[in-house]
Amino acid sequence: MSAHPEDWPDGLLLAYYGDDFTGSTDAMEAMTAAGVPTLLCLDTPSPELLARFPGVRCVGLAGSSRGRSPPWMDDALPPAFDALAALGAPILQYKVCSTFDSSPAIGSIGRAIDLGVQHMPGNWSPMIVGAPRLKRYQAFGHLFAAVDGAGYRLDRHPTMSRHPVTPMNEADLRVHLRRQTERRIELIDMVRVRAPDAAASCRALQGDDTPVVMIDVLDEETLAAAGRLVWENRGAGVFSASSSGLQYALAAHWRACGLLPATPALPAAEPVSAIAAVSGSCSPVTAGQIRWARANGFCVERLDLRRALDPRAGDAEIARTIDIAERALRQGHSALVFSAEGPDDPAVLDFDSIARDAGLSRQDAARRVGGALAEVMRRLLDRVAVRRVVVAGGDSSGEVASALGISALSVAGGLAPGAPLCRAWSNEPRRDGLEIVLKGGQIGDASFFGAVRAGRLPD
Repeated sequence: MSAHPEDWPDGLLLAYYGDDFTGSTDAMEAMTAAGVPTLLCLDTPSPELLARFPGVRCVGLAGSSRGRSPPWMDDALPPAFDALAALGAPILQYKVCSTFDSSPAIGSIGRAIDLGVQHMPGNWSPMIVGAPRLKRYQAFGHLFAAVDGAGYRLDRHPTMSRHPVTPMNEADLRVHLRRQTERRIELIDMVRVRAPDAAASCRALQGDDTPVVMIDVLDEETLAAAGRLVWENRGAGVFSASSSGLQYALAAHWRACGLLPATPALPAAEPVSAIAAVSGSCSPVTAGQIRWARANGFCVERLDLRRALDPRAGDAEIARTIDIAERALRQGHSALVFSAEGPDDPAVLDFDSIARDAGLSRQDAARRVGGALAEVMRRLLDRVAVRRVVVAGGDSSGEVASALGISALSVAGGLAPGAPLCRAWSNEPRRDGLEIVLKGGQIGDASFFGAVRAGRLPD
């Protein structure tokens, strides 16, 4: 298929709000690797900030809605969508996790869609969740994810079916989403998306009620086909609640048109002698990474949650872990402070009682844990000059990045898919230029922390 420069509009191609910080960097990585310069803002993008990056064609805004209630969304999302829509990109995205983390009460994707479609004129709201590069696959509306070489329907996934806040008990995304919105939900399945008349099928589903139209993505063929459907039916502008599958799909289509390089790539990162890391993830994948770090020379220290959430003992517990991590870093060792080691960790199994004893709801207690880890990282960086840091866990990533006074992030290098090495932009000289990785719980192999230190994945 041939294409011409005029097939791309001037200015931004895409603007997105990320429902957590790790997902926001995942989307940024997907676009940057494809050859689309991208900037991720940690606060509403100002003209002054954007003026520093004149070549940017995609802008993201990192948020925390994945762990928030619908009333919170009603207050926070409309001004964010307003600001992003004003940038003039033809696609406005609410970026969701590729495991569709959500429920009617927490992180409601349905509520976000009902709010978001009001900000774009389109008469449909495309949804792409499958992302083969991240081992996420959607077939006939059902979502699957692969872990350690084995594929699982999401409601039988070893982590997502047991997620402490938004456990997935339904793999059919149409059924799952109908619990969160009364909006019409349609599907272009893996057979229809490959068909010659896929575009006609797409147009037939559109309407004044602005339905959600899910598009199956199972492989590279369906990925590019999905991207073509969205791009060629964007009209005067559409709103899409999608994972980074949307970024991968658009890039695949643009690449097929000759608008992007055939071989996407990210810059190579240099090794560093030591890194500082904090982890609030409960994932078994992260647990394996913590075990690897412990066995491979990292100083690994647990943040005791019962003490950390106790108003009388919290500061002392934070100070204790900082002292241990500081000593390790000054001796040339990498340091990792964590709050849980997998879903069967006593800190996870007893979390409800820990929260009750602290006089907190489960949701508020989870946020406090992220805040405690953020305080560990902030104070640690004030004491020791560290070039590269890692945060594991979506909620923790948001708390840490916010606490460090970072204005924006750009991709500095590639590591594991979905967890790039980022360069921090800040008005604070101590933070400007900091290299940071925000890692979702399911991302990376066992040696991930070592790969961050080495600047590359093992051969």
